[in-house]
Amino acid sequence: MSTQNKTNDAGGLAGAPADNSTLPKELRRAWRLVLLGAPGVGKGTQGELLSHRHGMCHISTGDLFRAAGSRAAGEKTPAMAEAMNYMHRGELVPDATVWALVREQSNSIRSRDGFLLDGFPRTLAQAELLKGFMEDEKLPLSAVVDYEMPHSEIIYRLSGRRICAKCKAVFHVTWRPSKVEGVCDECGGRLYRRDDDNPESIAIRLEAYQRSTSPLIEFYKKQGVLTPVDAVGSAEEVYARTIAALQARA
Repeated sequence: MSTQNKTNDAGGLAGAPADNSTLPKELRRAWRLVLLGAPGVGKGTQGELLSHRHGMCHISTGDLFRAAGSRAAGEKTPAMAEAMNYMHRGELVPDATVWALVREQSNSIRSRDGFLLDGFPRTLAQAELLKGFMEDEKLPLSAVVDYEMPHSEIIYRLSGRRICAKCKAVFHVTWRPSKVEGVCDECGGRLYRRDDDNPESIAIRLEAYQRSTSPLIEFYKKQGVLTPVDAVGSAEEVYARTIAALQARA
């Protein structure tokens, strides 16, 4: 589900309104954001930071798809059930079904605290559906943050990534190695590398992402909301650049 249902490090609800009294005046508003970026750029991490620190609802299509495919997720909504049927057949989930999943989060989209969409839209058709909905709701999109990173850096990041089979904690063989090789520091679970986290597969995924995203980039550039952000560096460095870019738009 969306990050608004997750707990943050302090034990509170990630989507609950944050105490923004110390924020720059430019950010004391309901930001409505779309986050773009290739696999491995840290888009999800930035989404979590923005949500936790500024109270906006974090709507992640990755979380929505995982909930649709999980047997432990409880009763499935119609859109979740439809998406699950496509996934079980190994087929791509159509744009209309993906939009239906996101549309079920409409209360979050309408939230007075703002929202950020992580992983949606992925195609021009999805972007058009979102645009139509927001125009009907009279909710202008604040910015589309496009996290940019050289492909060589993305391949380095993903090929060294290791994931815990139990708790899904993420490590890296160079910049975040586990204390014991192959063992998760958090729960003692087994660490593994995804089958597609090899340089050849990553390069193919990046090419596919670039093909599907190029029309989106042009779509949002024409609307004047595209906001490129350099994603190279630590999470805090990228977060600081993101905030600076949003301040510049205020």
